[in-house]
Amino acid sequence: MKILFSDRWLVLCEKPVGVTAEEGMTKLLAENGFPGCYCVHRLDQTVGGVCLYARDGKTAAELSQMFASHEIEKKYLAVVTGTPEQKLGTMQDLLFHDRQKNKTYVVARKRNGVKEAVLNYNIMSTHNDGNIPMSLAEIQLETGRSHQIRVQFASRKMPLCGDVKYGSVVRNCTVALYCKQLSFVHPKTGEKLTAQLLPKEEFPWNLFQTELYTEK
Repeated sequence: MKILFSDRWLVLCEKPVGVTAEEGMTKLLAENGFPGCYCVHRLDQTVGGVCLYARDGKTAAELSQMFASHEIEKKYLAVVTGTPEQKLGTMQDLLFHDRQKNKTYVVARKRNGVKEAVLNYNIMSTHNDGNIPMSLAEIQLETGRSHQIRVQFASRKMPLCGDVKYGSVVRNCTVALYCKQLSFVHPKTGEKLTAQLLPKEEFPWNLFQTELYTEK
């Protein structure tokens, strides 16, 4: 695993695809010299990228509060099927997460358990080989709801590639979602921290080599 930054209070690292954010990652961190870490940033098991962990309970509470108050900027990359009408846009929905099914739904009105979800997106490029058009999106979350990015795009008939749970017909890859960047002010030192990563150069990310992997 990649350690991007660490000190006595927190660890910024790469969460590999297929590893759970809590049990799996805390075990990996312990094996790499960071025992007893607290998960404050939850990525789905199928999602990789930059992840943040606290090294003590007090720092965990502070970072959790920073996430809740949107003081930590989160940017993601996704490959979606189709192309939004607007290259730049905002998606705003009411979401309900069914814990038994582990699935999130867009709903029409507020009720118990329903939360507002907001994200901003930028379509960086579109690949169309005559079969299924795919678009590379950079996404900035304003809220952090379960499966938020996945269901908001799927509800607009643009499921993420590989996301069979939300209707993708592209099945020869894992869910094409990756946490690209976390930026925040260190709660103890006041230092501005920014950690960045890119997904592995494999399908469907390799369809966008120029946008992602070419030095600009």
